[in-house]
Amino acid sequence: MTAQRELAALSFEDALQELEEIVRSLEGGKGTLAQAIADYERGSALRQHCERKLAEAEAKVQAIVEGPGGPTLRDVE
Repeated sequence: MTAQRELAALSFEDALQELEEIVRSLEGGKGTLAQAIADYERGSALRQHCERKLAEAEAKVQAIVEGPGGPTLRDVE
């Protein structure tokens, strides 16, 4: 599985947890420069993934419409 596909399969919560671990690691300053760069790149990809997931969730929330039978979700795409 490519890194991009693997990333796309992560839930928002899992991606956020991994991102938090990377931030703690980078803040700790332990490890090599090469590892810090790799962690930063992964963290950047995770941040973008989380932003996409949040945008999708926001679009769904904005798609809720009041109908005769109560709130419903209109198709979003």
